[in-house]
Amino acid sequence: MKRSRRVNAALPALVLLLVVIAEVVSGRGQVVLGLSVIAPLASATFLGRRTTVAYAAAAFVVATLLGLYSQQYTAETAVAQTIRLIAVALGGALAVVTCQLRLRREAHVARLGAEAAATRAAVRTGETLQRALLGDIPTVPGLETTARYLPGAREAQVGGDWYDAFPLSDGRTMLVIGDVAGHDAPAAATMAQTRGMLRALARVGHGSPAAALTVLDDVLAGLGLETLVTVAVATIDPRGAVDGAVPLQWSNAGHPPPVVVRADGRVEVLERMPDRLLGAGPGDGPARTDHDLLLHRGDTLLLYTDGLVERRGMTLDDGTTWLVRTLRELGREPLDRMCDGLLSALGSRGDDDIALLVVRLPA
Repeated sequence: MKRSRRVNAALPALVLLLVVIAEVVSGRGQVVLGLSVIAPLASATFLGRRTTVAYAAAAFVVATLLGLYSQQYTAETAVAQTIRLIAVALGGALAVVTCQLRLRREAHVARLGAEAAATRAAVRTGETLQRALLGDIPTVPGLETTARYLPGAREAQVGGDWYDAFPLSDGRTMLVIGDVAGHDAPAAATMAQTRGMLRALARVGHGSPAAALTVLDDVLAGLGLETLVTVAVATIDPRGAVDGAVPLQWSNAGHPPPVVVRADGRVEVLERMPDRLLGAGPGDGPARTDHDLLLHRGDTLLLYTDGLVERRGMTLDDGTTWLVRTLRELGREPLDRMCDGLLSALGSRGDDDIALLVVRLPA
């Protein structure tokens, strides 16, 4: 690298030397002194501004001296020689301007490259942090489970989407999918707080989904967290199966409705009147509601955040229709293949994060 720089620095000087040699060898009648302007132009291509100014001055001096050597200051040739010197001076000035523009462009490109590298590093760090907050894919005894988290195609590196599954004190398992408004570090921090508080509240006895959400809403209001949270919470106990049917209970705080894919391929969207979002109003509002459903062997429950069904240029109803249609094709695939197929079927990534939690009763 250093050797290359030395060669580049010496190249314009070599040009001046060659011009002098050409003038001497060709004889006084052959005027090639104007070629000296090549030196500053070459310097402008790969050297700095000060060096280019120095070569511009050197080219003018060399042209002037060669004019004396070639006897170009006589009455007959003075006008032509003056024009040559003016051309050399203008060429040198043009070289300095060109060099300045090149240096500005290189600095701009370097700045953009540094910003892009910093952004890529921040994205990697943010995704690592987000996945660390989410933890490993939950395992539920007696159920097949898998989960996915896909960050949105945006500069924001972290967000508020999360999934969770954990055992309750009575042996049931609580399933959670949620979304804190925002796509930044505060949203991720609120998500982590909400996720932890919901775990704690549910495990100390608030085992009904609606009851857990009611208490969680009160706690969030007491902490003064001025943000909106949508969440769907469900409880399931494969050990409580009766004639192969397992009771599922859920409550929905303004979140996209869960979806059940039956063993025979039928798709049911569990649309009920959703309760208010967490943080959307006083805790003494309408009571939150639990809903009940029976799952049978081979049935699959899909919990997801709105990034899966809310796409640019597509209404929520269109997104839900797309999800139902896609699940009819993929719903009986192995869970990992089903999740990957859903995400692949989206095509280009949207602006929102996507979290999926899927559980299936083994057939």
